[in-house]
Amino acid sequence: MATPLSPQSGTAATPKTIAVVGLGTMGTGITEVLVKAGREVIGIDVSEAQAARCVTALQASTARAVERGRLTEQERADALGRLRTGTDLAAAADADLVIEVAPESYEVKHRIFRELDGVVRPDTILATGTNALSVTRLAADSAHPERVLGLHFFNPAPAMKLVEVVSSVLTAPSAVAAVTDLAMELGKEPVAVGDRPGFVADGLLFGYLNQAAAMYEARYASREDIDAAMRLGCGLPMGPLALLDLIGIDTARTVLEAMYAESRDRLHAPAPILKQFSEAGLTGRKSGRGFYSYEAPGSATVVPDALTPADGTTGAAGRTVRSVGVAGSGTMASGIAEVFAKAGYEVVLAARSEEKAQAAKARIGTSLSRSVDKGRLTAEAAAQVLDLITPAGSYDAFAGVDLAVEAIAEDLEVKRELFRTLDKVCKPGAVLATTTSSLPVVACARATSRPQDVIGMHFFNPAPAMKLVEVVRTVLTADDVHATVREVCAKIRKHAVDCGDRAGFIVNALLFPYLNNAIKMVEEHYASLDDIDAAMKLGGGYPMGPFELLDVVGLDVSLAIEKVLHREFRDPGLAPAPLLEHLVAAGCLGRKTGRGFREYARR
Repeated sequence: MATPLSPQSGTAATPKTIAVVGLGTMGTGITEVLVKAGREVIGIDVSEAQAARCVTALQASTARAVERGRLTEQERADALGRLRTGTDLAAAADADLVIEVAPESYEVKHRIFRELDGVVRPDTILATGTNALSVTRLAADSAHPERVLGLHFFNPAPAMKLVEVVSSVLTAPSAVAAVTDLAMELGKEPVAVGDRPGFVADGLLFGYLNQAAAMYEARYASREDIDAAMRLGCGLPMGPLALLDLIGIDTARTVLEAMYAESRDRLHAPAPILKQFSEAGLTGRKSGRGFYSYEAPGSATVVPDALTPADGTTGAAGRTVRSVGVAGSGTMASGIAEVFAKAGYEVVLAARSEEKAQAAKARIGTSLSRSVDKGRLTAEAAAQVLDLITPAGSYDAFAGVDLAVEAIAEDLEVKRELFRTLDKVCKPGAVLATTTSSLPVVACARATSRPQDVIGMHFFNPAPAMKLVEVVRTVLTADDVHATVREVCAKIRKHAVDCGDRAGFIVNALLFPYLNNAIKMVEEHYASLDDIDAAMKLGGGYPMGPFELLDVVGLDVSLAIEKVLHREFRDPGLAPAPLLEHLVAAGCLGRKTGRGFREYARR
């Protein structure tokens, strides 16, 4: 089980002289962290050229640090003076700790560890930087398995705070304590984890990346739309396909193979496209081409290729939209109405009663007042926006709208009944849109006599702040309806991504299996809520940990989406975690009830 680590006294001394074996990107980053923290570092690589590149990279990065005022010239000179490099493992003889970050191969790593056994002192700690291979298997082959552990830094090592300290059943507690103390002295946040492929952060991350690759391979959505959806819909620093290119598609495949070998979960079985790309040498940024094409091998600059979408709109012309009807009185409905009114559209906000509609408009007024207080709107502009919104207690008020957007409860029968009503009251040629996040759009369309006019417009909450809209075409949606919604999204300053009508669309289909896997990790007592949340924020750059997010979304909402995904794709790995079902049955639904995975103060 993962536990937060704290300094321990009376154990092995914190290592002072450290050898880093393998001076690629990760090894160079770890070396930079160590020399800046005052450690003597012996950098070792089989390639003299690679060792030289490491030194050059450190010279450049420390020069930038001086320019930015983070280091003095003297501190830079001292740091560079603490590094010596070579190609012979015998140079590690004086090291207190050896950190191996060689390629992810048992053969390569076993060879390094066997040679180190004959070189280093008996009390020298041997750490592997693997994120895919078994630390226990590496330790068992060593002459002193008790001194072998995992020390998993995240890329880029100088910036990323998380370090996973991985123990095997053979690892001595004193070795764990020593590297834990070191990690804290380096300014990192260490978390202790057991030995299984992917550990915590990568164990959750790579399943998600694999599903994104499979989604792209199935031609469900373009690479640009998948990446934009996860950045804008979840606040992630990078889209999954761009991240695969950064990590290395071959590396991702290796990690997933190791995860699948242990879990036998189909969600971890590497998507075939990862094998195709790897064997073709299209490994991502390092080769200059992967899911995207790059300016040169090693470059981060994406260049256009045959798959890059053309600028401008093509295809059918859209219909004219001057007025919009929004059906619903909840947070999402009022947020969507605010978005359209801010863009200058006349909005009819209709609910089941005049009172509910007026309350929804009042909520918009409060939201606009906050924007005025923050200086984002003038009082005059806020008043003009509010004047564009007409509340109504009946959907008959939609008779003249050009676009009707449904934002009511996530219940298929309730939605279908509303679409039957919209079919009767809306004029011919009006576009009918549902904001469902998980239900079939075509089921709403078939409730009408004009399924060609029905489309999905999945806004994200809070609608005024979130930039993403998933535009969901059914097999019956007309081309000009799709074009209309794309044009409207541009006018309301939202980023539209196209996807087909299947459960979860892009964001939820990738997000909720990841959340479900985090719950399973807790069920298996492998890691705690706090460790998992910390790992994903510190190691993955996520704005919220999975359990924080689950409690915000609502456990009942999350369970409903998990059930829809499982029912649609029939994959056992998508079955909702029993712990989630138990919490929902107990009424622990997250922040809204004061208790979910964590407890919250009642307002």
